[in-house]
Amino acid sequence: MVLEQVSGEDAEVGAGAGRNERLGRGATGADPATEDPAALSEALLGADEDTAVVLERLAEQEELVAFHREELHQTNQGVVVLHAELDAAGRAQQEAFAAERRAREEAENARHRLTFLADASAALNASLNHDEIVRRLPELLVPRYAAGVDVWLFDHEDGRYRPADHSGAAVLAARTGRPQYAADHPGGLPGVDDRPPSALAPERPLLCLPLPARRTPLGVLTLTPPGERWDPDDAVMLIELARRAGTAMDNARRFEHNRDIAETLQRALLTELPATPGLSLAARYLPATHGLNIGGDWYDAFRQRDGSLITVIGDVTGHGLHAAVMMSQLRTALRAYAVDGGGPGRLLTRLHGYLRHLQPDLFATAVIARFHPDGHTLTWAAAGHPPPVLRLPDGRVRILDAKPGAMLGIPLHQEIADHTERLTPGTTLALYTDGLVERRALGIDPGIERLAQSLGTFGSADLDADLEESADRILHPLLSDSEREDDVCLLLCHLHG
Repeated sequence: MVLEQVSGEDAEVGAGAGRNERLGRGATGADPATEDPAALSEALLGADEDTAVVLERLAEQEELVAFHREELHQTNQGVVVLHAELDAAGRAQQEAFAAERRAREEAENARHRLTFLADASAALNASLNHDEIVRRLPELLVPRYAAGVDVWLFDHEDGRYRPADHSGAAVLAARTGRPQYAADHPGGLPGVDDRPPSALAPERPLLCLPLPARRTPLGVLTLTPPGERWDPDDAVMLIELARRAGTAMDNARRFEHNRDIAETLQRALLTELPATPGLSLAARYLPATHGLNIGGDWYDAFRQRDGSLITVIGDVTGHGLHAAVMMSQLRTALRAYAVDGGGPGRLLTRLHGYLRHLQPDLFATAVIARFHPDGHTLTWAAAGHPPPVLRLPDGRVRILDAKPGAMLGIPLHQEIADHTERLTPGTTLALYTDGLVERRALGIDPGIERLAQSLGTFGSADLDADLEESADRILHPLLSDSEREDDVCLLLCHLHG
């Protein structure tokens, strides 16, 4: 459109020029005397009008060009602003991506710390052995969270464990119960006091963490960093791990203390076997090696007024000190009842009544075997207990699985019956608790068969010569294949050939 307007104006300018040219030629080619003044005036007026039109068109074109220039300038400014906004948006997006990446890394690190803390806590609490927990700490921490680990335990104080052998920060942590950081620079660790570098290790920072317990601290855990220093979040996690390690050690110490008391009480209450002409006795008691499963198993042997020998083996439900105490009460009650005489079934029936009325929440199993004075008659009775195993002189083995009574102490009235066997010289009777024959994955019946097979491998001469050694030879194959999760009793009674 602009080009068309300019072309039209050029045409008008050309026409005006033609008129001026004709006017000039008329002026120069004609005689002035013969010129028409009116025509000349009209030509001049026409030329002025054409010039004004051209000037007006030129002004319009200048305004239009200025408008387009302004639009172009504004467009250029908008493009510049747009580029600036795009650059700012790109930087913001990069910063957002970087922040998201940092957040993900922090979340992943936090997840790793929590996972490590949970796994380490499970590993520490899985054992009830004090020394094993101490041994596991370096295995858990090195090399990821520490380059070196030292465990200072106060209950091991002797020539090797003195405060002088430990850093000042460790001694201060022991006295105040607060974590200490000893280095030539501030640690900036939350909840940790900064100290000067240790004279024992001035070139390495030390993080000294108390090992708390229910009443008094157990010791101090001293760590050296895997790098230059610890991350503050790692330090918080290590403080929590030290707290959990202290709790695990305290639990282990209490467990070991209670186990030692229960085992001591158990052994103190076990009977010294009486000497009986023509009859050898051998007994074994082995405490559990796994868990607090001590105190429930017991054996006894004593004489009645008529000269009969009572042998008994039993198992009280529950473990620990309570089971050991209740076992002693049952043992005492049984001896008191046996003074009045009566067979094994009668004695077990009276024990059942005792538990029902005096200890309604306590249960027990037992087998009582009575060797008559004639030396050839055996009367036995069982209450919820694994059956006795009888080895005959010719090597054959019988499991005395006649119908037993129910467990002692259950809320049910019962009269437990006697069973009688005729004995010949060379016969051996084995009484035992379930810890000898029962395995969690296999049950109890395969274990009883293994005991019977083991007893059948002995000759009468071996049993006559050394019943104590025979007891050890029976125990070894039955217990060597697994840890003892329950205590074990074995009582062998051998009638001489």
